[in-house]
Amino acid sequence: MASGTASRSEDEESLAGQKRASSQALGTIPKRRSSSRFIKRKKFDDELVESSLAKSSTRAKGASGVEPGRCSGSEPSSSEKKKVSKAPSTPVPPSPAPAPGLTKRVKKSKQPLQVTKDLGRWKPADDLLLINAVLQTNDLTSVHLGVKFSCRFTLREVQERWLACQAMRQLHPEAIAAIQSKALFSKAEEQLLSKVGSTSQPTLETFQDLLHRHPDAFYLARTAKALQAHWQLMKQYYLLEDQTVQPLPKGDQVLNFSDAEDLIDDSKLKDMRDEVLEHELTVADRRQKREIRQLEQELHKWQVLVDSITGMSSPDFDNQTLAVLRGRMVRYLMRSREITLGRATKDNQIDVDLSLEGPAWKISRKQGVIKLKNNGDFFIANEGRRPIYIDGRPVLCGSKWRLSNNSVVEIASLRFVFLINQDLIALIRAEAAKIMPQ
Repeated sequence: MASGTASRSEDEESLAGQKRASSQALGTIPKRRSSSRFIKRKKFDDELVESSLAKSSTRAKGASGVEPGRCSGSEPSSSEKKKVSKAPSTPVPPSPAPAPGLTKRVKKSKQPLQVTKDLGRWKPADDLLLINAVLQTNDLTSVHLGVKFSCRFTLREVQERWLACQAMRQLHPEAIAAIQSKALFSKAEEQLLSKVGSTSQPTLETFQDLLHRHPDAFYLARTAKALQAHWQLMKQYYLLEDQTVQPLPKGDQVLNFSDAEDLIDDSKLKDMRDEVLEHELTVADRRQKREIRQLEQELHKWQVLVDSITGMSSPDFDNQTLAVLRGRMVRYLMRSREITLGRATKDNQIDVDLSLEGPAWKISRKQGVIKLKNNGDFFIANEGRRPIYIDGRPVLCGSKWRLSNNSVVEIASLRFVFLINQDLIALIRAEAAKIMPQ
C-alpha cells in the first residue's frame, strides 16, 4: 500500500510538472478567472440554437485540442496533428460567444433590406382604401389617422396622392378631348380607312358617313377631320388598298458600304485648326445673325407663312389662305396667286424653303412655281433639274401639272399634301364668272 501511495504521489508530481511546462511552452493562453455562480435567464429560439452550436464546437475543440497531460514541450505526434487539422482553425482561441453574435448581427442587417424593399410605394389596395375612406369621411386627416395602409405614409403623402387622383378627374373637357384625339388608330380602323380610294378625293361628309356606318369599330372620340387627316397620312405613305409601294432600285444603282468608303478622302477627315478660318466663321456667324434679325422684322411682308405641326387636326382655313402645302414637319400657307418652291440660299430668296422640311441638298434653288388661274385651278410648273411627282406621276423639267385637293407632291424624297381652301376658291370662281360675260 505504501508503495502504491508513493507511486501515485510521484505521478501527481510528474503531471503537475508537465502542466507547468506546457503552460510555459504555450505562453499565449492567459489564465482566465471565472466565477462558479450561474445566472439563469430565458433564452430565445435563435439563442438556443446558437448555444447548442457553441457547445458542440467547444466539445470538438476539447476533444481535438492538445491535452496538457500529454504536452511535454516537444512537437505533437502525427495522430495529434491530424486531430488539430480537423478542428476549426482560429488565430487566438477566444471564448465561443463572439462567433454566434457575429452571425446574429449579419442576419439582423439582412432582414431590414427585405422588409423595406416595398416601403413608400402606393399599391392598388391602398388607392382603393384612400378613395373609399375620403368618400365616406371627406377628411384627409381622419383618413391618415384611422386607415391602416400597407406602409406608414405621412399626412403630406396622403394629401399629394389624393390631389393627384382629383387632378385627373378635374381636367377641362377640352384637355380631355385633346388627349383622346391623340389615341392611336387600331388595325380595324385603318382597314376601314384604307378602303377609301386614293383617287376618289373624299370630303368630310364621306368620313362622317363612315363613322355612322361603323360606330363600333371607331374610337368614341374620332371626328371626321381626324379620319381625313389620318387617311391623308396613309395615302402619303402608300398604305391604301389601291396603292402599291415602289420597289427599291437593284443592280449597280445601289451604293454599298465599300463603295461609299472608297469615295471618302482621308485627308479631309483630319481636324486641322486654322485661326484665320475660325475668324472668318465668327464674322460670317455675326453677319448671318444680323440678317436673321432683319428677316424677323420683315415677317409680316412675307407671302408664305410656315407653321409647325403639333399632331392635332389642322385648323380651318382663314380668309387669306388660298391653299396649304403640308409636310411632316412644317406647313406652308399660300396667300398669293403665285409662289416659288426650292432651296433658299444667301443669294437666292424664294417663297417656300423646302429645307425646313428635311434634307434638301438635292433640290434646285428654284425647283418649281405654283400658280392659281382665274378659273380657280392650281398648276405647278417644274423649273428644276429633278422631276416632281404628283400622286406618283412624274412632272419633268419645263412641264406643268394641275393640282387638285389632297394631291401628294413629292420632291427629292420630301412629300407634301396639297390642300385647297374650297370656300375661298368658290368665291374666286364666282367673281371670275361675273366678269367673263362683261
